[in-house]
Amino acid sequence: MTHTIEDIATALGAEALGAVSLTVTGAAEPASAGPDELALAMTPAYADAIKAGRARAAMVWPGADWQALGLEAAIVAPRARLAMARLTQMLDPGYAGDERIHPSAVISPNAEIGPGAMIGPLCVVGEGAIIGARTQLLAHVTVAPGAVIGEDGLLHAGARVGRRVRIGDRVTVQPNAVIGGDGFSFVTRETANVERARASLGDNRLEPPADPDDAVWHRIHSLGGVEIGDDVEIGSNTSIDAGTIRPTRIGNRSKVDNLVQVAHNDVIGEDCLICGHVGIAGSVTIGDRVVLGGATGVTDNITIGDDVVTGGGTVLLSSVPAGRVMLGYPAVPMARHLESYKALRRLPRILRDLAASKKAVPNDRPSD
Repeated sequence: MTHTIEDIATALGAEALGAVSLTVTGAAEPASAGPDELALAMTPAYADAIKAGRARAAMVWPGADWQALGLEAAIVAPRARLAMARLTQMLDPGYAGDERIHPSAVISPNAEIGPGAMIGPLCVVGEGAIIGARTQLLAHVTVAPGAVIGEDGLLHAGARVGRRVRIGDRVTVQPNAVIGGDGFSFVTRETANVERARASLGDNRLEPPADPDDAVWHRIHSLGGVEIGDDVEIGSNTSIDAGTIRPTRIGNRSKVDNLVQVAHNDVIGEDCLICGHVGIAGSVTIGDRVVLGGATGVTDNITIGDDVVTGGGTVLLSSVPAGRVMLGYPAVPMARHLESYKALRRLPRILRDLAASKKAVPNDRPSD
């Protein structure tokens, strides 16, 4: 598959310069790019690497003297990462298979498979499930009875879609993600120690129950399912648990990274970015355009307002108003956390200076 520099620039909404009819077959880093590849050099830091490579064309930064770099053509990318997004989409050949429904797939006679859908090897599609038009299920995907997947979706190998799950259009689910498993929801016959600890904030010593049967955990079954909007992406090995009575929800265009836990009854708004290793406890409400940095932890039953951003490793123990930038454990506004961190780094020197400034206090008291 080849593309002219002019065609690529048009698709990216960028400016093409030089020999715009020159063709390339793919993209590469500047130092390793060959004559038929587009070198990706969107900042001046890549200037020397372009000279080291063999590329004839490159995507460059605004104002770059591309001819002095030995190039025959260039694409100017004012917003580098946006250009990367559009370019990689253009160059990705997709996952179209030779057979629309693989003979090893097990599909219920009552399932509804839309036109152009692809069902890969060893997939299982349960009774009454609906697979939208042109949606692709790669190898070993399972779709539970009654689940609904919209149009133009892509479910990678090993993805699991549980019962009472509804997935919108153009949703991508990466390998081994699980959508619609039971929520982690249990209760004891009498008040459990974890409830006492929460009520007392640890002030009272915890004792074993008088009756051992009082400590037995009873499952609260998950009847609410999961609802996922359009244009959502779910990362590898991520778990999105079903709601107890109402669905767990993820809004349109939100992106969830790998190894994320979304617990039962959570509601995540639109255009959110949930980074790797984030853990969201149950019954949390998250607004629109929220970004949770890697390994952020969110306690249960709180609300995070629109446009909140957290740094990596943040732990949110209480609700956060809209527009806040939070960091630390427990989370505080980022500027305050950085101020505290700087003070902590200075603390050993301050203590050394304090110790050095100490003088023995003379005993001037007259003797008897």
